[in-house]
Order: sequence, then C-alpha cells, then structure tokens
Amino acid sequence: MALHRTSLRVAFGLALSVCLAPAPGHAQTKYPDRSVKLLIGFTAGGGTDVAGRVIAQKLSEATGQTFVVENRPGASGLIASEAVAKAPADGYTIMVGSQTTLAVAPALYKKFQLDPAKELTGLAMIGISPLVAVVNADSPIKSIKDLIAEAKAKNGTMNFGSGGVGTTPHMAGELFAFSAGIKLVHVAYRGEAPGINDLLGGQIPFMFSNLSVVKGNIEGGTLRALAVTSSKRVPSLPNVPTIAETFPGFDAATWFVLIAPNGTPPEAVARINSEVKKIVATQDFQQRFDQLGMIPDQDRTPGEINAYIKSEIAKWAKVIKDANIKLSE
Repeated sequence: MALHRTSLRVAFGLALSVCLAPAPGHAQTKYPDRSVKLLIGFTAGGGTDVAGRVIAQKLSEATGQTFVVENRPGASGLIASEAVAKAPADGYTIMVGSQTTLAVAPALYKKFQLDPAKELTGLAMIGISPLVAVVNADSPIKSIKDLIAEAKAKNGTMNFGSGGVGTTPHMAGELFAFSAGIKLVHVAYRGEAPGINDLLGGQIPFMFSNLSVVKGNIEGGTLRALAVTSSKRVPSLPNVPTIAETFPGFDAATWFVLIAPNGTPPEAVARINSEVKKIVATQDFQQRFDQLGMIPDQDRTPGEINAYIKSEIAKWAKVIKDANIKLSE
C-alpha cells in the first residue's frame, strides 16, 4: 500500500510538472517585447535631449520595438530621475542621465531624497559633451596661464559666467578655481545663451560653456577657446589644449548615460548595453556627435558605469561643499 501511494505521488508530481512546463514555442520572451519609455529630465533641444533622441531612434531600429521619448523637465532632471527610481524594475522605463542630474543635483536639491548610487543602475554609456573656457575674440587673454594671471591681478573679483547654478559649466569653473588657487565670482545666467551674449558684449570676461553650444562662435571667430575641460583633447578642436595639460588630473564634462531602476533584470541590462555599444561605434553616430560637439564614449560595462557614477557623486559633492554652493545664489 505504501508503495502504491508513493507511486501515485510520483505520478502526480510528473503530471503537474508537465502541466506547468512551458509549451513549445512559448519560452520566455526576449527583451524587449513591447515599447520602452525613455525619460529625459530636460526640455527638448538641449544636449541631453538631443543625445537621448538619437539613441532612442537607433535602439528602436536595432530591437524592433519603439523607444518612446518623454520629456519631464524640472529640478535639473531629478523629477524624471525619481519617476524612474519608482518605476517597475523591468527594463521598460529607462532614462538618459547626466552629470548634472546624477552627480550634482542630489547634493543641491535637499527636498529630493533620491540616492542615484542605490536606487538607479547604469545600462550603457553614450558619450560626453566637453566644456570649453572661452573669452571674447578681442580679449587680451590668450591662454589659461593668461587667465590665471588676470584672475590673480583682479584679487578675487574676476567674474565668470555659466548657464546656471549647479550646471556642469558652473561646477567646472569652481573646480578650475580650486585647481589654480584663485578666487572667481560666479555669475549665473538662465541658460548659456544669455551668458554668451554678455561675453560677446564685454559684460563678463570669460565663461565655461558646453562645446556644443559655442562651437559655432569659435569656428566663426567671435569667441576664442582657451582650453577644454575633458581629460583629452577634442577631435574637432585639436589645437586647443586641455586644462589637464596645466593641472594634471583635471576632468570636467557633461556625460550622458542610460539608467534604469535598481534591480532591473540582467538580460535587459545586457541587451541595452550591447546594443548601445554597437550604435555608438558606428560611423554615422560618431559623425552626428562630432557635429554636435560631443564625443562618443561607450566602452564601459554596467559595473564600470555604476562605479564611475559613484566617483562623480563624491567628486562634485566635495566641490559643492568646498565652494559653499547654494541654490539661492
């Protein structure tokens, strides 16, 4: 009797496993099997938006599923970041994160409790937008050494402009001041365009700006590029030195990365990382980025991206603290 009951249990178990086993042709669907929402934390037309839309189009073509771009501006991208952090960790809500959003804004906007290092995970690196220190073409300042000498002569009263408090150009200026041992006075504009207008008009002596914004002025001869802030020289400005050539280790740039909620399935992370690497490596993409004054940067694993974001958070938190940067500026 015991043997009979055991046989029945075995038979029942086998039958149940057959019933629960996936039928042929119904294996787990490969990611993605439906449209993916791609959030951008800034208004249309800016560097983050442009980079995101290029990637969204290419990912749609590569995967056969639509990557739908949705702009949710506000708080330097933190509104969109919080939305992603709270979204289901299934790979169907992702975002284009930037240096400003992930490494600077959390330290400035105290009402937001977002911890990017814990709540978000990197999917793929897209590229960087180098910054450039520029002066009016008529300025007697012709190099970084001239700029430092002028700042020292001004004894802490020399102004520099940027597109706003906490923006990458602002942070680059503060990092430069510490590196050079000088004092500068930050003038925050509502966007880089008004600052450039004042620079052209002689109201401010210099500013840091995204290369994508001032590339036309440099090529047109109305602004002079003193140095780029990236660790390496920029291909489109081969004769313009880096600040790192004067201060080794100096590196400040707006970077763009695809992020998702922490806990996103490994297969989704791997698919996005793989596809973006292939997209960014194409000649078409690289030419498009070069026209925009950006540099592709895709050779990072998700783990390396997360480590890089953590290092950037620590780096800029120190700059914010040392420079006593406040949003009420």
